Amino acid sequence: MTPEKHHFADDGAIPNSPLPVLIYHGVEECEALFARHGWGGAWRSAIFDFHHFHSTAHEVLGILAGRGTVLLGGPEGDRFEVGAGDVLVLPAGTGHRRIDSSDDFLVAGAYPRGQEWDLRRGDPSEHDEVLANIAAVALPETDPVAGATGPLVQLWGG
Repeated sequence: MTPEKHHFADDGAIPNSPLPVLIYHGVEECEALFARHGWGGAWRSAIFDFHHFHSTAHEVLGILAGRGTVLLGGPEGDRFEVGAGDVLVLPAGTGHRRIDSSDDFLVAGAYPRGQEWDLRRGDPSEHDEVLANIAAVALPETDPVAGATGPLVQLWGG
């Protein structure tokens, strides 16, 4: 399975990452895959409807049901239509926000082993701090969808 790759630049508030965002389509039973490949801290809900990012963890988002529009990369980023079976792998620092969604929109999120997420909203006064945090985040040992030999490992250099 080959994911789409997308890059987003630092806009001075949302740092994003030099690592690409990966988007997989047609993934079944993503929660089981995430767990099997060492991505834990799992939750089920929706994606916040405000711009935010995590400076202390990478994140995977699996769309379990419904459809939605997600903005990646911050206010000047790109919109993506996502639906059940789509998986977004976000490197630490990647801005994301739910623009709209169906009533049944349900997302499962998880993080690489040993990583704890924080919640940042792009305060420019925190920019240097979040860049230092992001630089310290370890690369995942596995791709949450494809395991130890998956595209993430090759593309992110883990």
